[in-house]
Amino acid sequence: MFEKLPTRVKIVEVGPRDGLQNEPNLVETDDKIRLIQALAEAGLSHIEVTSFVSPKWIPQLKDASEVAAGLAKLKLNGVTTSCLVPNLKGYERFKESKLDELALFMSATESHSKKNINKSVEEALATLKEVADVAKADGFRIRVYLSVVFECPYEGRVDSQQVLKVTEKLVAMGVDEVSLGDTIGAATPKDVFKMVEDVSRYVDKQKLALHFHDTRGTALANVVAGLEAGVTIFDASLGGLGGCPYAPGAAGNLATEDLVYMMHGLGVETGINLDKLVDAGALAQKLLDKPLPGRYLKAALAVRDKANATSNVC
Repeated sequence: MFEKLPTRVKIVEVGPRDGLQNEPNLVETDDKIRLIQALAEAGLSHIEVTSFVSPKWIPQLKDASEVAAGLAKLKLNGVTTSCLVPNLKGYERFKESKLDELALFMSATESHSKKNINKSVEEALATLKEVADVAKADGFRIRVYLSVVFECPYEGRVDSQQVLKVTEKLVAMGVDEVSLGDTIGAATPKDVFKMVEDVSRYVDKQKLALHFHDTRGTALANVVAGLEAGVTIFDASLGGLGGCPYAPGAAGNLATEDLVYMMHGLGVETGINLDKLVDAGALAQKLLDKPLPGRYLKAALAVRDKANATSNVC
């Protein structure tokens, strides 16, 4: 068992964008920068920091340009910063931002695509290609988030051939990485292994990432299935922040601390300092004024609180 595991994985931290975007209380720009810096200090080398979408749709990220400018001043060594770009207008803002990479997004099913961005799958692909063509010409690396690849809240189970069809088109347009998303947290390990095996018959596994939500408590088990299938790139969000507003019942993302703890227990390197990651999680809870759902974070902070209480006893 666990004989096929890789020696190291790449973790893409999506908390500052995917995690914060649905938070109702606005987080100040300087606080977002502090949080991103704390993540970098914990050893996270790939951080999605914001999104150049219209403030009308996501008010929480209206300060994208200011966040990018603040990070440029910090000069985070060894950290690749990325952002979500919805269209050519967003791409122009990205080019001005001095961030390193861009991410695009679309759905694997017609119904979710219509609900999410009011476009069919083919229309979404056409929009992505417009941006990808320009971005590749400019020399930027591109990843794409492909939502609802296992189950759609409107269409039910998703056939792997539909996912393959879309993924092939994305790779053909020059995309460097496709993150397959379990948007409503419905996948099981068997589903994950089969999906990766089916898609990787025609698409290089090195171009595939996995993005899990923990709605039904299977996120970590699904990661192990992904590892066994040969995937080495996983998305996660600090403290389990995040969820899809267009996917009823979707819980938060897989918590970064839970993922790192498990990886280290399996002997898989991440380059991340778990104690410093907990520090970043504590900062996030303070900024949001609420506890986060990540299990390791809760346990680690409880241990710290007990230790502090004991040390204060005379």
